[in-house]
Amino acid sequence: MVLVHGGTFRMGSDAHYAEEAPSHTVTVGDVWVDRYQVTNADFATFVTATGYTTVAERELDPADFPGAPSENLAPGSLVFTGTRGPVDLRDLMQWWTWTPGACWRAPSGRGSTITDLPEHPVVHIAYEDADAFAQWARKDLPTEAEWEHAARGGLDGSLFTWGDDPEGTNARANYWHGQFPWRPDPGYGSTVPVGSFPANAYGLMDMAGNVWEWTTDWYAQGHAVDACCAPVDPRAADEDASYDPTQPQFRIPRRVVKGGSFLCADTYCLRYRPAARRPQPIDTGMSHIGFRCVRRPRAD
Repeated sequence: MVLVHGGTFRMGSDAHYAEEAPSHTVTVGDVWVDRYQVTNADFATFVTATGYTTVAERELDPADFPGAPSENLAPGSLVFTGTRGPVDLRDLMQWWTWTPGACWRAPSGRGSTITDLPEHPVVHIAYEDADAFAQWARKDLPTEAEWEHAARGGLDGSLFTWGDDPEGTNARANYWHGQFPWRPDPGYGSTVPVGSFPANAYGLMDMAGNVWEWTTDWYAQGHAVDACCAPVDPRAADEDASYDPTQPQFRIPRRVVKGGSFLCADTYCLRYRPAARRPQPIDTGMSHIGFRCVRRPRAD
């Protein structure tokens, strides 16, 4: 783990997606942060020690998913499947496929394995799974502010984890290079072993791209601030307010995920930036959702 000293920084952005606004000043305390995203090998050690079963591996209750096709009620998860050519980017279900049997140990569905992927970030992780791992490891999951402060690496207000300039010819992160969602450049289009790209200024790896990472904050459309643009304690946020208003039939709370993933393309999802944030239903892991842990110094 890396000790990230606390401080005051500018969180969010007024120049990109609406959910990142308003930019505001936040102060966080010292926190130890995992240098790497939790890997398949790490998670396998946890499962072996505890016998834990992830959400994606559990039987589903039809009452929780009214109207869902019966074939979608088998244990499984959403898997990215590249299209055969250019498609309308407004319809993301063209590249996401509900896949029975998909879970952390079978990331592409039945018959797939992680045998050759021990150092890749673990995926198909629901919030409950990440929290269970953190408790077992005697750690915590980060708040959104802790995560963003760490990702910035001391570059207050910077666009990317490495500064304001685009990547250029020097590879900086595992986000989508190529034509999304059908033709990635060689070496891109999937997870890669953690630490494959340069660290940020704090020595933290993959704070941009590879997989999205869970935080403890309930999601709201925009940052919660008062009339003076001072942050409202996210712990006071209403869980009910995190529900997706476009799908009232699914009353599933959502938390904030950060960091972007291997699927973030400049032409579609410019979210491999520290300020970027997205809502994720707490019961849903996908093939680009993982996590890392933190440990807060003891008060004594």
